[in-house]
Parts: sequence; structure tokens; C-alpha cells
Amino acid sequence: MKTYLDCIPCFMNQALRTARFTTDDENIHKQLLDFSAKHLITIDLNKTPAENGEPIYRKIREITGVFDPYKKIKQQSIKEAQKLYPIAKQIINKSENKLLTAVKIAITGNIIDFGINNDTNISYDLEKIIEQDFGINDFDRFAENVAKANKILYIADNAGESVFDKLLIEQLNTETIYATRGVPVINDVVIEDAIASGIGEVAEIISSGSHAPAAILQLCNDKFLDLFYSADMIISKGQGNYEALSEVDRSVFFLLKAKCNAIARDLDVKINDIILKAVNV
Repeated sequence: MKTYLDCIPCFMNQALRTARFTTDDENIHKQLLDFSAKHLITIDLNKTPAENGEPIYRKIREITGVFDPYKKIKQQSIKEAQKLYPIAKQIINKSENKLLTAVKIAITGNIIDFGINNDTNISYDLEKIIEQDFGINDFDRFAENVAKANKILYIADNAGESVFDKLLIEQLNTETIYATRGVPVINDVVIEDAIASGIGEVAEIISSGSHAPAAILQLCNDKFLDLFYSADMIISKGQGNYEALSEVDRSVFFLLKAKCNAIARDLDVKINDIILKAVNV
């Protein structure tokens, strides 16, 4: 996906929000905004938003010296999601189509996105999204591919969301490798977050190696790339991974909620639509 003009103010907002989470020093806030403004003048709109945003997050780590500014928030998001885990599991077990319900619940977790906003009510959205129709619904192809896959690569997004990913992985009933970010970016999941969410009970956890807010292939490590091109099926969670991977020459199933104008425009859906989109399948 290309970078839209709508992405530019979003980059600035993310830089300021993350800077404020990291430090109260307004001089540092100003440095990061100055850097972001200069960087955004030079970006190539044909590159993905994840590629254009990566230098901003790298600069935040460099200037502040804080490696994981959202660590406490991620821990809290995981705890809150874990409180809902037994309720969500019961909903899945009682449903007529367990895999479909698990997909919707996994998408529910995608609301926990501090790159877009930090006003979330997971319990409310859990109930709402289960009843919501898809903006794009390629579930039949998804189910067909799950049934015949021997190995699935599941590309993770945010930390709290990973608790809901566990519920979906339980329904896949096949070997699954769960790929996290290489370093902390916003509230995206890294290996220690995935372990805290219990993902290790249902999947092998690996790092993609990417230090961007998405699995940008040129930033990923060799193990991830080998799996990306050899796995029988790829499930990609969240907006950032959609931005980075929607035009790659590989079959991918994207699970996300359209939370901004740029994503909604690219997918030709409405904001807040839930998406299960098959690409090159």
C-alpha cells in the first residue's frame, strides 16, 4: 500500500504521542517533531506508510534512550485481554462456526492500537464485532486454506491483541509459527509480550527481525523470510502489516479493522469495517 497524504499528520501525531509517553521533556518533544517534519518533506509516497514511519521510531529510541516506551501499557493491555479470554473462549465453543467466531474475536483485539488512538473498550467491542458483518469477507477461502495447511505463518500486530490471536490459533489446529516485531515499536508485540500472552502454549514464537511498525520484508531476518515463502498459509494481522505486505508477490490473508481514512480508502471500505481479505490466493 502506498502512503496517502492522510498519513502525514498521523506520523506527526504518533511521534508526539510516543515522545510524551517516553519523557516529559518538551525540548525532546520538539526535537522529535522537528526531525519528523524534515523527514516527511522527503518521503516517497509510493513507499508504504510503515517504511516511511520507521525512521521516526528509530529516532525516538535514539534521542530518548528508551527502548520500549509502551512497555507498561502493553503489559496492562495483555492483562485486560486475559480477563476476557475465558469469556471469548466460551463464545467460540458455543458458536455454530467456531473458526469464523475466532477470526472475528482475533480482529477485535486489533482495536488496541496506540498508533491510531488510545481510547479502547475491549469488552464492548468484543460483543459488537461478533455481530458485525465484514467489509470484505473472504472467509470461505480462509477456511479452505486452513483445512489443507500443514504449516501456517501468523504475523502478529499489537501486544494486547496477541491474547485474542491465541484463541484463533487454537482453532487452526495445525503447526503455527507466530512472528513478532524485532524490537518494540508503539505497542506492537515482541517475543516477551507473546510469551506473556500465552502464545507459546499454541505456537512457536519467533522474531521477524523488523524494527518498523510492520513486517517490512527488507528489514526481516532470514528465518522469517524462509518461512514467509515456504509456509502453506500466511495470516497477517493489523493495519501496519497490511500496509507492508498488501502488494507482495505471495498469497496472504489479512485480518484487520479499518481504523483510518487511508486504510479504508485503499481497501474501499468504511472506517471501522472488519476485514478478512485474501490477496493472491
